[in-house]
Amino acid sequence: MWDANMPLSIVQDNLSGREIRALLEVHLDEMHRNSPACLVHAMPAERLQAPDVTFWSAWSGDALAGCGALKEIGARHGELKSMRTAPAFLRQGVAEAILLHLMAEARARGYRRLSLETGRTAPFHPAHALYRKHGFTDCAPFADYAENDFSMCMTRVI
Repeated sequence: MWDANMPLSIVQDNLSGREIRALLEVHLDEMHRNSPACLVHAMPAERLQAPDVTFWSAWSGDALAGCGALKEIGARHGELKSMRTAPAFLRQGVAEAILLHLMAEARARGYRRLSLETGRTAPFHPAHALYRKHGFTDCAPFADYAENDFSMCMTRVI
């Protein structure tokens, strides 16, 4: 459990650690459990290591608390990817801390827009609430996403 008196350390991560690989497996497994197979857009670790993606992990002391990534769509547009809180840290503000970190990084890079794709169904509702709290609104599909009954896209100017 995260001690709220101990600040999270959010660090750029090369995805070589056992803990982060295990959390990404949890993320991918859950996406496949809650999404139609043809609409799982979660990236495996190898794709998260590509030059257009920067990946961060969040730590509470020696415990992995969560992760998130920023994918460059264009010079002024970024996409949130692989937002995941470790099970022991759920509902403790970890996802919000990671989101705020990614938004700050996007601003520092000069992005003017930050977007994401997620599912519409109940397992994704907590994520919707977090993104809406921080100014994200529903939008048309962007980049390579297509309109469908399962996915929804959100965006915000930053």
